Amino acid sequence: MTDNRAGAQAVPVRTIVTVIGLLLATAAMLWVAYRAERVLVWLVIAAFFAVALHPPVSWVQRRLLHGRRRALATLLVFLGVVLVLVGVIAVFAVPLAHEGASLARQAPDLIEQARNGQGPVGRLLERFHAVTYLQQHEEELKSAAGGLTSPAVGVLRGVLTGLAGAVTIFVVAYLMVLEGPKLIAGALALCPDRRAERIRRVAADCAKSVTGYIAGNLLISVICGLLTLVVLLVLGVPYAGLIALFVAIADLIPLVGATLGAVAAAIAGLAHSVSAGIAVVVFFLIYQQLENHLLQPLVFARTVKLNPLTVIVAILIAVELAGVLGALLAIPTAAIIQVILRDVWDHRRGRPREEPTIGEDHLPAT
Repeated sequence: MTDNRAGAQAVPVRTIVTVIGLLLATAAMLWVAYRAERVLVWLVIAAFFAVALHPPVSWVQRRLLHGRRRALATLLVFLGVVLVLVGVIAVFAVPLAHEGASLARQAPDLIEQARNGQGPVGRLLERFHAVTYLQQHEEELKSAAGGLTSPAVGVLRGVLTGLAGAVTIFVVAYLMVLEGPKLIAGALALCPDRRAERIRRVAADCAKSVTGYIAGNLLISVICGLLTLVVLLVLGVPYAGLIALFVAIADLIPLVGATLGAVAAAIAGLAHSVSAGIAVVVFFLIYQQLENHLLQPLVFARTVKLNPLTVIVAILIAVELAGVLGALLAIPTAAIIQVILRDVWDHRRGRPREEPTIGEDHLPAT
C-alpha cells in the first residue's frame, strides 16, 4: 500500500507567511476604511468635483493664459465657483431675511390674535382645538422642551461637521485640480509606454463620462426649474422665481431631488391657496414620473452613453447602498465601469481602440 503523503508537497513557510500577511494587511485596510469612512467620502466627492472642474481650468489655461500659469487658471475657476455659490445663497438669504424681519414685527399681534381666537392663526387653532390641547398638556410640553437640549447640541455638531466637510472638499478639490496633472504624469512615467497610453486613453473616457453626467444633470435641472416657474407664475404663487430656483437645485439629486423640491413648492402653493397647492402637487406627481422614467434615461443615454435601463438600475442599487451620495455618484460610476469593461473586452479580443471612444473632441489620446 503506497503512502499518499510521500507524493504530497509541503507548502513553503514563506508562502504561508505571505498569505497571512496579505490577510492581515487586508483586514487593517478595511479597519482603516471603516474608521475613516467620513474622510473617504469627502475625498470621493472632492475627486468628483476635481474631474468636473478640470475641463474649465484647462480651457482657461489654454485660451486665456496661453498654456501657462495653471495655478492662476485654477484660482480663477474656483473663485468663479465661489461667486456662484455666494450668489445662490444671497438669492435665498435676502428674501428669507426680509420675511423673517416682517414676521418678527408682526409676531406680538399674531400671538395676541391667536390667544383670542382671531386672525388666520387663531381661527386655525380654534378649528383644531389646539389651544385646549396646549392648556391640558402644558406640563408635558414643558418637559419635552427641556429635553431638546441634547438633540440641539447634536444638530449643531452636525452643522459644524458639514461646514468642515465642505471646506475640506473645496480645498482638496482645488489641490487635485492644481497638482493632478503632475501626479498623473509622474505615475504614468513609471509604466511602459503601451500601458501608459492605454491608461491615459481609458482615463480620458472616464473623465468625459463624468463631465457628460454633470452636463446632463444640469440640463434636467434647468428643465425642471423652468417648468416649475411657469406653473407657479400661472397659479400666482408668491416668490415663484425663488421657489423654482430651489427646485432646480434640489433636482440635481437623482430620483429624490424632484420630491424635495416638490415639498417646498407644494407648501408655498398651499400657503397661497388650497387649489394652488393641489395643482402644484399634481404637477410634480406627473413630472417626477416623466423625469425618472423618461427624461433622465434619455438625457443620460446621450451625455453619458449609458443604456436607459442601466441608468435606472444603477441609481436604484446605489441609493440602496449609499443613500443620497449613492444617487449622486451612481451614473458616473456606472459609466466609468462601462468604459473599463469595454476596454478590457476590446483587449481580450485583440482589437483595442486607437482613440478615446468619448474623449474630448474624439482626438487620439496622444
